[in-house]
Amino acid sequence: MSKYWSKLAARLEPYVPGEQLKDKKYIKLNTNENPYPPSPRVIEAIKAAADSRLKLYPDPLAADLKETLAEYYGVKSSQVFTGNGSDEVLAFCFMAFFNSDEEALFPDITYSFYPVYANIFNTKYREVPLNDDFSIPVEKFYNSEGGVIIPNPNAPTARALSHDDIEKIIINNRDKVVIIDEAYVDFGADSVVDLIGKYDNLLVVQTMSKSRCLAGLRIGWAMGQEELIEGLTRIKDCINSYTLDRLALAGAEEAIKEDEYFQATRKKIMTTRERIIPELEKLGFKVIPSKSNFIFISHVKVKAEKIFLRLKEEGVLVRYFNKPRIDNYLRVSIGTDLEMDTMIKKLEQIL
Repeated sequence: MSKYWSKLAARLEPYVPGEQLKDKKYIKLNTNENPYPPSPRVIEAIKAAADSRLKLYPDPLAADLKETLAEYYGVKSSQVFTGNGSDEVLAFCFMAFFNSDEEALFPDITYSFYPVYANIFNTKYREVPLNDDFSIPVEKFYNSEGGVIIPNPNAPTARALSHDDIEKIIINNRDKVVIIDEAYVDFGADSVVDLIGKYDNLLVVQTMSKSRCLAGLRIGWAMGQEELIEGLTRIKDCINSYTLDRLALAGAEEAIKEDEYFQATRKKIMTTRERIIPELEKLGFKVIPSKSNFIFISHVKVKAEKIFLRLKEEGVLVRYFNKPRIDNYLRVSIGTDLEMDTMIKKLEQIL
């Protein structure tokens, strides 16, 4: 700890991203990236934007991108907020909608950035324990004191809530904001964007890092009624008015327009996921039902940490969380068919 650090910096426990090792070539199944490249049309749009206009600031309103997103999702452009990845959008959400003296709720096993944000922004919170099968206990999120944030599907468990269950949570928190983090929704879960016109306390957050193949471009957005969007904009404009650069704006807009490529890519990932699950079960793995681009697995005999370390030695990276209740599980991103088949072969050798 440095003597120059503030008290805030000294007390924080930062988020730990997945390993980005470079000592050799790895099959990277640890950060839930899309295994397929962006659409060629997206690459061309980014190249076309890389011209003399880079000397100018980008549009702080991201107006064209908001219009494109609004048309695609059936909302108004005034109901769309954009940011530098959904992580930034989520950070703004904690500042805009949660208070230090009112207890916000999120699952005890969930996206590990939530407690980090809660601590840095001095948000009072309570972690609601998942059920033994890692499903979300819906009724325990009713009548929150300070609001609710839930990923759907949840991470790292990959389990998803039904559309009806999410609506029940929204209805039973009418005076507080319910944030549904839909980072992985395109891989088989039910989006609740259609409920935005019905409920003024619903905010849906999405990203282009997963299903849109653009983790390297950092694009996230939120959708909700205008009052919520205004709250996010107030926070953004107190921190950084220009959250998305020109290249990101160009690539993001084209990624939404290129729907055929998006549909084909996400379907390939879901097909690979469903094919690989029975193969893992034959090897003795318990696989939690997944509606995401990753699976959560535990072997009946061999400890997860041992498998994690052995896979790393064999050039395959997966995610291991040394945390209560999940320290015998591995989170495995869905790669290409070749990558997943290679992992299966390595697992056969290890086991």
